[in-house]
Amino acid sequence: RTRLIVIKEEKTWREALRFCRQNHFHLVSVESEEMQDWVGVVTQNAFSNVRSRVWIGLRHTCAQGFWFWVAGETICYQNWAPGNGTGVEDCGDVERTGAMLSD
Repeated sequence: RTRLIVIKEEKTWREALRFCRQNHFHLVSVESEEMQDWVGVVTQNAFSNVRSRVWIGLRHTCAQGFWFWVAGETICYQNWAPGNGTGVEDCGDVERTGAMLSD
């Protein structure tokens, strides 16, 4: 199993990505329901069961119209919240990145 490190510092997605790359690791890629559940449990335990959000390595390119994992994995697993990520995206100048909510 992949090792998951939770950094308890408030960062933007881009700052989190830079921090990970500078320390020779990646933002997590959620490739299955099992992995999503595991990330949720680790996050919940790290924040003393307080509802929190963590950044994941998912990014959207509006120019080409698709989501991708920044570590290079292919996206096969999808579990979008209702109304998110499933339709035509109106991006404008907005950068879209991924977060995961732990309840």
